[in-house]
Amino acid sequence: MLDLNFVRENLDAVRTALASRNFPADALDTFVELDAERRRVIVEADNINQARNAASKEIGGLMQSGNRDEAEAKKAEVAGLKDRQTDLETKRDEADAAMRELLSGLPNLPADDVPVGADESANQEIRRRGQIREFDFEPKDHVDLGEALGIIDFERATKIAGSRFAILNGAGARLSRALINFMLDVHTTEHGYTETLPPFLVNRTALFGTNQLPKFEEDLFHIKDDRGFALIPTAEVPVTNYHAEEILDAADLPKYYTAYTPCFRSEAGSYGRDTRGLIRQHQFEKVELVKLTMPENSEDEHEKLTANAERILQLLGLPYRTIVLSTGDMGFGAKKTYDIEVWLPSQKTFREISSCSNCGDFQARRMNLRFRRAGGAKPEFVHTLNGSGLAVGRTWIAIIENYQQADGSILVPEILHKYMNGVTKIG
Repeated sequence: MLDLNFVRENLDAVRTALASRNFPADALDTFVELDAERRRVIVEADNINQARNAASKEIGGLMQSGNRDEAEAKKAEVAGLKDRQTDLETKRDEADAAMRELLSGLPNLPADDVPVGADESANQEIRRRGQIREFDFEPKDHVDLGEALGIIDFERATKIAGSRFAILNGAGARLSRALINFMLDVHTTEHGYTETLPPFLVNRTALFGTNQLPKFEEDLFHIKDDRGFALIPTAEVPVTNYHAEEILDAADLPKYYTAYTPCFRSEAGSYGRDTRGLIRQHQFEKVELVKLTMPENSEDEHEKLTANAERILQLLGLPYRTIVLSTGDMGFGAKKTYDIEVWLPSQKTFREISSCSNCGDFQARRMNLRFRRAGGAKPEFVHTLNGSGLAVGRTWIAIIENYQQADGSILVPEILHKYMNGVTKIG
């Protein structure tokens, strides 16, 4: 959530930033109106409070001098002032609530170095790693390869659950488990993350904290009971909320967390997109990276987090590129985002496999997550960062397609051999 005082004091800059994100800046017109009303009632309430205090002193003097009738008349007048003050305080609270609701619907403001553009066409590639393989045969996609090997089953998954679900079998399931263990091992032993296993159900407060609510209500799978639970769309939600409503010690920052979880998304509004295979599923798996940092360190920590995610692809020998997203293509809560895209031979293009975002204090403000510097300083909001390290299903796809052989078998990347009990080929 944006800082109310910052918005109030920088209206023109905020309007420009929102426009760069394709967000209607006229929402700020309502903000200005609410802010003016809030200020007006506060001033009037303060004036009434001063008048009540003065009248109370006057009543005391009248009572001491024996002018009881005049004192009683003054008391009636003060009672009317009290009723008016209560009414004004109610209006103030209503304006506060309306302003908070309005601010909760505004996206984060982009960092100064984010490319300005209306959509993904303005994204900028910043690096490319790995050698794209030249096949001496026509490469197949992961669906044809997986079904021929018997390691993936879409038909029975649809029978059991519906479209956009899959079942992995045999070496396919083993490869998925190997990837999860491999990613967690790298992030915990090489990159310094603490592994955590969070709940897969969260409440509405947690979903608001990481900005899934109120904007992305339709993307969630809700549990139909009176507790308001939803299945997590990403481990970012429970892990970033881990320290919500807390004041951390600056000496304990930064905090690094990594978590494997399944993720559940309704994919509202994406019908017709990526319907073939594992690219866009209602249920998928990820290893997530989350960082909590002090404000002055978040940019550097963002670069490190992105490098941590890239390291997985480097160890797996998969070609990829990293791009910085434009203002018009960033997620709602991000101030800057790097997307890492892996090469898929069947599509002859790069596809997103990780999105690494610096959210600044946007999420921390929503979940009231703060830290305190030494010497009893005033609490400040932490900066939160998150990214996939990596999306397991899309990594599985990339291995199946990039390591396919002419006979339809799949070579297992060397780094995964120990996680596959020595299996070096799926065939």
